[in-house]
Amino acid sequence: MLSLFKYNWQVREEWFKWCESLSEEEFYKERVGGMKSIRETLIHIIDCELLWLNSLVDGKVAFDGRQILTHLSEIKEYSSFVQSLTEQFVEQLPSDYEFKIIEVQRQDGSLLEFTQKKILAHMITHEIHHIGQLSIWAREIQRKPISSDLIIRHFE
Repeated sequence: MLSLFKYNWQVREEWFKWCESLSEEEFYKERVGGMKSIRETLIHIIDCELLWLNSLVDGKVAFDGRQILTHLSEIKEYSSFVQSLTEQFVEQLPSDYEFKIIEVQRQDGSLLEFTQKKILAHMITHEIHHIGQLSIWAREIQRKPISSDLIIRHFE
């Protein structure tokens, strides 16, 4: 499980580097689909990782600067913070994580039940989904997207 998170984090870091050469206009520009901008999509990826991690741990973890994530450097700091928490959690997974049930309360108050394994799998695939959106936007502005080809990467 940890190796797939490492894959996502490696691809995410390359997207951050890719964004360094973008103009602010392109970084913030409202687009069709996804979370409406490159900036918002990157923040959303990290927000959701923390949201789901919080469903797995005792006590909620917050990022103090979340409301003022304006610059890429601040988003990278947020990413590092969440990544370290996720990595620590995954490294300490109990042997029964495939069967351990977690109750998640929805905004409407209803409860859903998932195994820790399913939540972790969702966290991984959620990021992959949004990386696809970033790739589409990269092509729309005539820029080469970051390759997310798992088979050729070294991340373990």
